[in-house]
Amino acid sequence: MAQLYFYYSAMNAGKSTSLLQSAYNYREQGMSPVLFTAAIDTRSAVGKISSRIGIESDAEVFYSDTDLFTATQTLQSHRSIDCVLVDEAQFLSRLQVDQLAQVVDQLNIPVLCFGIRTDFKGELFSGSERLLAIADKLSEIKTICHCGKKATMVIRLDHDGLVVLEGDKISVGGNERYQSMCRKHFTQLVNETAALRKSVKLR
Repeated sequence: MAQLYFYYSAMNAGKSTSLLQSAYNYREQGMSPVLFTAAIDTRSAVGKISSRIGIESDAEVFYSDTDLFTATQTLQSHRSIDCVLVDEAQFLSRLQVDQLAQVVDQLNIPVLCFGIRTDFKGELFSGSERLLAIADKLSEIKTICHCGKKATMVIRLDHDGLVVLEGDKISVGGNERYQSMCRKHFTQLVNETAALRKSVKLR
């Protein structure tokens, strides 16, 4: 039976690498995967999934209003689909996650979603929240903090390398904008930054 999977982590844990490896494994067995990625992520190119270790693949693009069930059905009418792989799954809407669940339940196609669990404020992305609620299987892809402990949080940096405490929930970037940390060092850095900015305002 097909299932809905959610592979989640902090930044720089190798999510895209894992997705591309999964796609390769399907193709090696003579099967046909479909890859989706968010249109908002233009770090490499629109319609490309790229890994930090240098591998990449073309992908279908989803927008905020893309019906992923209908899109998959349309693709299926032209060719066989053995699996759907979704990169940057945190950018999915709740409705789109439900549409992917329909792909699993009605089309009997397994769906593997890869994404970040929380934003730079330590709050869940809407797509990740819904996946955590309804996915059949959850799997954490681990990365580490600078202290060596497991990193579960992400901080956002401005162009001067300073910690950002406020701003839009979604702001696409790589290593120059984000760092993964354990909860202890995330909390410590956020509190220190907030205290520093408060003291500057009081002067």
